[in-house]
Amino acid sequence: MFTIDIDETLSARDFYFELNNQLDALLSGERDLICNAAQFSAFIMQTLPNLNWAGLYFVRQEELVLGPYVGKVACTRIPFSKGVCGAAARSGKIQKINDVHIIEDHIACDAASNAELVLPIIVDGKIKAVFDIDSPLKNRFSDEDQHGIAMLVETFTSSSDWNWQIL
Repeated sequence: MFTIDIDETLSARDFYFELNNQLDALLSGERDLICNAAQFSAFIMQTLPNLNWAGLYFVRQEELVLGPYVGKVACTRIPFSKGVCGAAARSGKIQKINDVHIIEDHIACDAASNAELVLPIIVDGKIKAVFDIDSPLKNRFSDEDQHGIAMLVETFTSSSDWNWQIL
């Protein structure tokens, strides 16, 4: 059994370093992409406050297809041309949105979402997926959160076998 210990007295920087150590231990010895994606999504939901959705969308041609996640029922496919996830896939850049309602083409899979952080996953120079996190709170994600979560995404990415093709 794996136990996650959270010290809420740590600075944001130290909090994310500690989470990263725990995530590394959780994924240690497992390389299966789907297994690690499921564990990673659950880990994020369990350790970060004020979230209502966390999960992956995998790249299939010019669209994103829903992968393992934790949260309410979600959009199944997202074209690269639409929404915050599509923007992350198109640009290869992190999208930190403080208020999703000001984004003209935002795709509202959960009406309770008000802020969103989407991190592209690039392996060998190619976009493979995006990791999407939603919050019911506006302005939920600080720059420290963005940097810390990017570190966690990198640990997940490097712990997983991306050569395995999802059908």
